[in-house]
Amino acid sequence: MKLVILTGPTAVGKTSLSIDIAKEINASIISADSMQIYEYMDIGSAKINKEEMQNIKHYMIDEVKPDFSFSVSEFQKRAKNYIKEIQNSNKNVIITGGTGLYLNSLIYEMDFANSNSNNHLRDKLQKELYEKGIDYMHNKLRELDPDSANRIHKNNTKRVIRAIEVSLSGNKMNDFSNDLKLNKDYDIEIIILDRDRQHLYQRINERVDKMFESGLIDEVKKLLSMGYTKDLTSMQGIGYKEVIKYLENEYSLQEATEIIKRDSRRYAKRQLTWFRKYKEGKWFNLDEYKDYETLKKDILLCVNNFYYK
Repeated sequence: MKLVILTGPTAVGKTSLSIDIAKEINASIISADSMQIYEYMDIGSAKINKEEMQNIKHYMIDEVKPDFSFSVSEFQKRAKNYIKEIQNSNKNVIITGGTGLYLNSLIYEMDFANSNSNNHLRDKLQKELYEKGIDYMHNKLRELDPDSANRIHKNNTKRVIRAIEVSLSGNKMNDFSNDLKLNKDYDIEIIILDRDRQHLYQRINERVDKMFESGLIDEVKKLLSMGYTKDLTSMQGIGYKEVIKYLENEYSLQEATEIIKRDSRRYAKRQLTWFRKYKEGKWFNLDEYKDYETLKKDILLCVNNFYYK
């Protein structure tokens, strides 16, 4: 089964390109975005809407409620089922999104069946995070596994907790260990979009401003009124936790806005570092193209060569 992965950092321009490529190759799209899986979290996740989908079927959008504990293994399981469903409908598959662990679960042989997850321990760590904060948990990880603490940003609380859980089980996190083998179930073409750094950061800043203009604060208020609490993994996403702190008078609106922009830029930088480890990836710098049609033509040429090689 051939899969096309179209990835890149946040705000690089994946959505419109994935739609246009899907039209050309008769494909459906599976989202690999760890925030767009949640219902009701539309503005802060920059979620594609029905109109933007242009009749291209999307999977893994609005997949679960915000209080659902969604793991990499859950993504892998559902994505594999959707890949079969799309294949049975005689369509091609495009995976698009920037969550590296989700992509890894399809690119590499990763068997979660015998993972050392411990629901009781995870619940305890979640409570500890809520009561003692991000810095405390990251320092706890540093004491247990300094290498993982250096790799995992403190704001990525989901992975911090997972890394602590793994460490307490006597293991280590190795997302790109030398013994990772390519998944033999799929033949995968990885296309990585990039932009000149300052332009990418400008796009990120503009996107955050647009989120506030589109009603991000009201979206967070609605989520809280529905009973989704600030300690949920979903509500710890960039954009959501800062607005909550604004609503609790911990941040001014300007502070919340600037922190979201800063942390989104840092996230994009970490994404690019992650994607550089995909030795099989083909990179396209969008700022090196004079027009969109030429870019699309070059990516389509790459995709068609992959399908008909």
